[in-house]
Amino acid sequence: MIEISEAAVAEIERMQAVRTQTDRRFRIGFARGGCKDFYYTVDLVNSNEDDDNDLPYNVNGISLSIDLHQLAYLEHLKLDYSEDLMGGGFRFENPLATTVCGCGNSFSIAHVESERWQLPT
Repeated sequence: MIEISEAAVAEIERMQAVRTQTDRRFRIGFARGGCKDFYYTVDLVNSNEDDDNDLPYNVNGISLSIDLHQLAYLEHLKLDYSEDLMGGGFRFENPLATTVCGCGNSFSIAHVESERWQLPT
């Protein structure tokens, strides 16, 4: 299960409040690239933008959307938000990551044994 800190919940709610459309989900995912193999992606999407691979569920009052093919690699993710001298941003702690770059947004991950889960190409 994904964990979202109180600071991350507050930032997601702030992001949702500045959007004029209602029924926004917070989508968490990853794509190939960054200093390691993958980088995290976050976005606000309308629930009607979910595709057949999206799994919607709620954590701490936040409506999440996660691609089923990526869930196995994100299911223990801890999402936080903090501000520092370099600015604010989401912070990711993924115990399944085998290596993480210095900024914490790019990572490598070991293969999860299951035919259902496939890393993006």
